[in-house]
Amino acid sequence: MREPRATLATRQGALYPSLGSITKAWRPLLTFARRYPLGAASALVILAIAAIAAAAPLVAPHDPSEVRLRDAKESPSSQFILGTDYHGRDILSRIVFGSRVSLQVAVLSVLLGTTLGAVWGVASGYKGGRFDMISQRILEIFLSFPALLLAMLLLVAIGAGIWTVIIAIGVTRVPYGVRVVRSVALSVKESTYVEAARAIGASDLRIMALHVAPQCIAPYLILASAHLGVAIVIEASLGFIGAGIPEPTPTWGNMLGGAAGSNLIPLWWLVVFPGIAIALTVLAFSLLGDAIRDAFDPKLRGR
Repeated sequence: MREPRATLATRQGALYPSLGSITKAWRPLLTFARRYPLGAASALVILAIAAIAAAAPLVAPHDPSEVRLRDAKESPSSQFILGTDYHGRDILSRIVFGSRVSLQVAVLSVLLGTTLGAVWGVASGYKGGRFDMISQRILEIFLSFPALLLAMLLLVAIGAGIWTVIIAIGVTRVPYGVRVVRSVALSVKESTYVEAARAIGASDLRIMALHVAPQCIAPYLILASAHLGVAIVIEASLGFIGAGIPEPTPTWGNMLGGAAGSNLIPLWWLVVFPGIAIALTVLAFSLLGDAIRDAFDPKLRGR
């Protein structure tokens, strides 16, 4: 017996998705790229850096920690594309492996600090009262310290290492997450649907989790994307002054710090290439954060 055409077409459509459905799935990204070309280009740069960091053992031409005293202070050449440092280590390989460390520290510290700050901000804005007042006074103490100084103090207290650097930078991001998300929670808790949920006897935890927190996702994403560049700068600054991740682990910050500490006037390629890597990554995260902010801002969405 012959199968009806409609049933056959339905099965084929289930097995082979139409071009229209694929285009529909990519349509938000295409719209974002058309409206915010700088943000889309920055996202591509970040994806390229992340891909290089993930494939660092395959991309790097040399071992980043291998010391070759015979090849020390070699200028950029065909053998060493970006030159070598005072110990003969390849600069290109160290930058490639340093991208892995810098991105790992930035992403994990921002996720830790911004998420903790967002949860704290939702609770502080919704509960109010004495809890909110005490929370704001604690945040003012944290904000009275510059972010770099606060991270240094925490590193001195808990010791150096990649996870201690992540925790130290994450703590510096908490106050900003609390303040931004708290301001949103203060306005959301006065909404009609929140009052209705409270009237039918919903618990405070349920209201915060199901009604207040979802409205804070947009500012959370904007804040996290903006803080990624700041976290990279803080990690590089800690490495530059020797308070970050210790050698021989390559990071962009300790590469600059090693170049400045080994000679009064360092070789130009030891400063320029790690500096370009830091500047390019921070600029990409900043432009992407601005584009995401504009995309979520209803006042700018129609422009």
